[in-house]
Amino acid sequence: MSNLKEMRSGIEEQYKAKLNRPRIVVGLGTCGIAAGGRKVMKAIQDEVANRKLDVDVDFSSCIGMCFAEPVVEIALPGTPSVIYGGVYPDNVNKLIEGHLINKTPVTEMAEIQIAGEAKPYDGIPVMEKSGYYAKQVRSVTSRLGRTNPESIGDYIATGGYAALEKALAMDRQDIINEVKKSGLRGRGGGGFPTGNKWQFVHDAVGDKKYIVCNADEGDPGAFMDRSVLEGDPHAVLEGMMIAGYTIGANEGVIYCRAEYPLAIKRLNLAIEEAEKMGLMGDNILGSGFNFTVRIKAGAGAFVCGEETALLNSIEGQRGMPRVRPPFPAHKGLWQKPTCLNNVETFANIPFIIRNGGEWYAAMGTEKSKGSKVFCITGKINHTGLCEVPMGITLREIVEDIAGGIKDGKKFKAVQSGGPSGGCLPTEKLDLPVDYESLTAAGAIMGSGGLVFMDETTCMVDVAKFFLNFTQLESCGKCTPCREGTKRMLETLIRITEGAGVPEDIPKLERLATNIKASALCALGQTAPNPVLTTLKYFREEYEAHIMDRKCPAGACAALLNYTILADKCVGCGVCVKACPVQAISGEKKTAHVINSSTCIKCGACVPKCKFEAIVKA
Repeated sequence: MSNLKEMRSGIEEQYKAKLNRPRIVVGLGTCGIAAGGRKVMKAIQDEVANRKLDVDVDFSSCIGMCFAEPVVEIALPGTPSVIYGGVYPDNVNKLIEGHLINKTPVTEMAEIQIAGEAKPYDGIPVMEKSGYYAKQVRSVTSRLGRTNPESIGDYIATGGYAALEKALAMDRQDIINEVKKSGLRGRGGGGFPTGNKWQFVHDAVGDKKYIVCNADEGDPGAFMDRSVLEGDPHAVLEGMMIAGYTIGANEGVIYCRAEYPLAIKRLNLAIEEAEKMGLMGDNILGSGFNFTVRIKAGAGAFVCGEETALLNSIEGQRGMPRVRPPFPAHKGLWQKPTCLNNVETFANIPFIIRNGGEWYAAMGTEKSKGSKVFCITGKINHTGLCEVPMGITLREIVEDIAGGIKDGKKFKAVQSGGPSGGCLPTEKLDLPVDYESLTAAGAIMGSGGLVFMDETTCMVDVAKFFLNFTQLESCGKCTPCREGTKRMLETLIRITEGAGVPEDIPKLERLATNIKASALCALGQTAPNPVLTTLKYFREEYEAHIMDRKCPAGACAALLNYTILADKCVGCGVCVKACPVQAISGEKKTAHVINSSTCIKCGACVPKCKFEAIVKA
């Protein structure tokens, strides 16, 4: 076997030299680019050139603080590096003047600092002690925002491919045993023990076996896999190669949705770099093991996140689930034994092999080991990406990491597990986040999306939104999912439009129960979850819509009426100008009125009234 250590020594020296120079690093994940990161990069490059500064300008991926994008890191040798948020071309000069020239961090723009062994700056939180990161752990996300994702040198210098080298010298069954010992469960949503799955494929008889990575992340509000692929593509490739060696496969496929062009670009580059260095392809590190990876771009069908529909799509067939058994472990891609895991699962493998299964199992709970990457979105102050130990509570995530609910409003619910997950209320905030606890509460872990809602959210409308998504994404193969979800959606629409009847509630429960029991795949089996959990925890909202023709949250337009309070209206006429359909009338300096038959209930007039005279009734 070729010695990776010799290769690593030179790369590590180059990496250390890179860290010992003044540098500016711009976050160029998808969120950073969308926020204007490329323009910031150009402004920094221009400023550095104009000032003739001896400083390196580099880029990284998303460090997780999507709420602070565009994000820029400035590091000077011997001092902590500072990560700044809300950096735009017009304040680049201020950062360079203050931090690089005067060597004084711009405290008001600073988010966190990476202290290391250097003495921390006063007034800027150290990453591990900051509100956003204090309760996080960083293994899968450890390189995100810290290394250049398009540099194999950065990956190797930070321990990359050491696990592959170690695995190639191990017995295949010993690798499986180590993964079993770790307690790692599939992070794609199913939560099936990874070691057991590898064992099944290892033991399966076949002249050809495959490794497939599911990167078809389609949940609204979910971007865990995208962030890992963009920020640490080599970790996913290394995990796939270790899996390939273990189960006896020499070919891998990454099924990545085409809506992730940056992830696909960086994956292709990583594959090219790995092949050039002999870390992928034929006779890897002189071991005799061959492995190649290709990327299949998916067309964006949500159902292709289901493993058998995904396999059909790779084969060029319509993305529709297969009847199981047989399972993919025995008859998967091209009817050959196939090991199929998602992005986060494969990205965990190098850390487990390097550090040992016991290290990983020390995190988390008895049945849900390790850490989990979550996307936290919705009506919170800090939207972004976080990696937490299994067993952390929902309260800790929303209050400590997410920074609480925006605008001082009250927490109302959290949707866990994507469109097929469940909505959990305030009384479940102290629920541990693990597979068993979430399932018992009526939700699911899913791939890791958490959408937070406040008091202005209508839970009937939320159920309608998610059911509309899953109904549109149903492949149509089985009747319970195709027809059942459509009938449920029609019922929810009728309720939110003020035409619901008391019989609709037991009807929804009956349909949901039947669909869960009889749908062919997980999409249909879990699609009723938002309806069932909102009925369980927010039943009074359904009853208010049906019995009182009222939306308690004031969100369902068909059940709203806008009224002008005569004792507060001064007749200024501002609301008249704001109304797009001329539904407001009245003489100047006299109380105005709203014509309810003309009003389209857009609410445009409400924020314009300085006297708070317009209310929803």
